Amino acid sequence: MIRTSVADLPSHLGETVHIAGWVQTLRLQRAMQFVLVRDHTGTVQLTHRRDGGALDEELERLTPESAVRVTGKVIANEIVALGGLEIIPEHITVENRAATPLPIDDKTGQEGRLDWRFLDVRRRPEARLVFAVQTTVEQAMREFAYANGCTEMHTPKLMGTASESGAEVFELGYFGRSAYLAQSPQFYKQTAIAAGIDRVFEIGPVFRAEPSFTSRHATEFTGVDVELAWISDVEDVMDFEERMLAHVLTAVAKEHGAAIKTLLGTEVTVPETPFPRLTMAQAHEILGTAGERGDLDPAGERAIAAHVRERTGHEFAFVTRYPASVRPFYHMRPAGQPDLTLSFDLLWQGLEITTGAQREHRYDVLLGQLAEKGLRAEPMRDYLNCFRYGCPPHGGLGLGLGRLLMVLLGLDSIRDATFLFRGPNRLTP
Repeated sequence: MIRTSVADLPSHLGETVHIAGWVQTLRLQRAMQFVLVRDHTGTVQLTHRRDGGALDEELERLTPESAVRVTGKVIANEIVALGGLEIIPEHITVENRAATPLPIDDKTGQEGRLDWRFLDVRRRPEARLVFAVQTTVEQAMREFAYANGCTEMHTPKLMGTASESGAEVFELGYFGRSAYLAQSPQFYKQTAIAAGIDRVFEIGPVFRAEPSFTSRHATEFTGVDVELAWISDVEDVMDFEERMLAHVLTAVAKEHGAAIKTLLGTEVTVPETPFPRLTMAQAHEILGTAGERGDLDPAGERAIAAHVRERTGHEFAFVTRYPASVRPFYHMRPAGQPDLTLSFDLLWQGLEITTGAQREHRYDVLLGQLAEKGLRAEPMRDYLNCFRYGCPPHGGLGLGLGRLLMVLLGLDSIRDATFLFRGPNRLTP
């Protein structure tokens, strides 16, 4: 049996078709029975005049969200709001009758919707659109990465020692000893560079044991990571990212721009390159906090983004030259400026979506910066060995896919940009 999607019904007027989907709403009147059936492409009305037959009873027994198959004839009817057509059903098969009442409705809050995420996504086309866009985003990222010489890697998510500073990692038992969930593929990306893999690209899970309850934090999320060998300076990394994002947004605008505008009220704009750049010192001057040396808080990021947008009309801004005190030991320092790093964050509409840097590739310098941070070299022996035998200059970036989708689609929370969200208080469903 060939299944016809609801979106394709206009090309089957006058024909008998087979559709499959979920019951959306029922209007069961004395003489007529109207049932809306929804599949992943749209919604169609079934219209049945009661005749005392078996179909009367079958339609009467339906419940919202029951999974059904329908055979019927597609006819034009200009008074039907759903595309000016309807199906006159001939046969219906209930594959799974939904319990009633449903545990969520249109007034259910976010936490309740997350409890019943499969129903939430199924019932709301704007929720399903998120994952269609996500697919296009990832496809476009891969297209760009492959076209620019990247090799896609899959790095371990289990680690024998805590990465970077050892903070914000999940510890778990591993055959009588401890292991840790990777909070970043950073060390493995650099290992690949040392292995002679010229440009590294990965999309994969990232774990952060961070007790944050904000709209932009998650304990498990999808990271997009890039590492580039033989760079001249950190500008090469920023250039790669801005060109990649312009390519991604061009693809999204072409494939989903109209749907995003209709369902979410957000306009997809393809940015011009290069993106504006300002140093952390300049950012503090703009904020009136010139004496401070620390990182930007969320309010500061929003204020900087608003300033850049007002001056340039651009939604993106690279903030560069972060203090060494707030950056990892492996970030390279500018010559003669040991208190700064050759690093950046990328802000999009005031939200940090990326952190990147040129990495320190000189073994002796790395050891000094490791000691400066109060870290021991022995637990990182395998990582440090990569820099003892000819590691090239390199740099890279890590981008949060959920945060990118948040801004791209105008969503209020990363929870809505994630299929099954994980946070400090949520390990289900």
